[in-house]
Amino acid sequence: MSTENTLPAKHTPSLGNMKKVISALAIDTFLWSYTALVIYKIIWEKLIKNVRYPEFTWNQPLTALAVGFGISVVLFFTTASLGRAFQGLYDFDENETKLGKPFAIWGYFVIFLTFIAGLHMSQVSMREFLSDSGLEGARRIFTALFNPNWNIIEDALFAAVETIYMAFIATAFAIPVAFIMGFFAARNLMSSNRLMFSIYTLTRFVLNMSRSIEPLVWAIIFSVWVGIGPFSGMLALMLHSVASLSKLYSEQIESIGDGPIEAMTATGAHPIQVIWYGVVPQIVLPYLSYTIYRWDINVRMATVIGLVGGGGIGTMLMQYQGLAKWNEVGLLVIVIAAIVWFMDWASSKIREAIK
Repeated sequence: MSTENTLPAKHTPSLGNMKKVISALAIDTFLWSYTALVIYKIIWEKLIKNVRYPEFTWNQPLTALAVGFGISVVLFFTTASLGRAFQGLYDFDENETKLGKPFAIWGYFVIFLTFIAGLHMSQVSMREFLSDSGLEGARRIFTALFNPNWNIIEDALFAAVETIYMAFIATAFAIPVAFIMGFFAARNLMSSNRLMFSIYTLTRFVLNMSRSIEPLVWAIIFSVWVGIGPFSGMLALMLHSVASLSKLYSEQIESIGDGPIEAMTATGAHPIQVIWYGVVPQIVLPYLSYTIYRWDINVRMATVIGLVGGGGIGTMLMQYQGLAKWNEVGLLVIVIAAIVWFMDWASSKIREAIK
């Protein structure tokens, strides 16, 4: 009787497992390097040696990287590897708790170090926060803020209307562009061949780049381009809205049911027909909800980008704040709060109505 079929097959690691191992080692190297650098720069130099302005050289992170790689290699095949835990390379009983494992304890320590480093990098100081001069300055400002100057209410209301319209036009211009780009950024619609996948990758890259730059920065750029005023603020909000709405739209497309699409494709329908009759009906209501919510966000952002010349009530706020006219600032804060409250209430009612 042949035993050929009864012998265990020789296990050979798959390409996917090798990628997981490399990723796990990279995660461990980064975390151990980060740990070593924080211990040296924060714990040793700032807390123990009390160096107020420690010197930084590029040799320090490079040395930390070497130390982190060495520790990662030594501990990689133990239960202290967070990388292996992240990649699911440990064989644990599903009923066994992982919160007390060595890799979990190391994770807690990394979070603790990050908290300590954050306190020092943020220069948190309760002594300065509770100082007599600081409390006196805060009392003076808040006293003025709670005694608003109502003489500028007319100008404030006109600026508020300008802010609302600026946000509305930015949203309106962004909708058709985002509607189209959302289809090109949906992976389930753009994976049929290499050309379409390349378009998908390029679209995602452009959207991520646009969204990573805050509207405040775009407002500064457009203020130089078209001049200070609501037009520059509208352009900044529109560009950021296109990127954000395209991402939301594409993710909604990726979550739709495949049944109608497969049925229409099987009947030989044109890709445009598949999108229009198989995709669009499933995304209309979520699109409306996302769009209304984006207008709500744009109204809030419009008050901020006015601080860099984007027009609207934010520009008035910047002017009075620069002149230290806190009574006038107090009135503008009341108007801004009223706008935000009203837009939040109106958008919630509209979203509730279209469900």
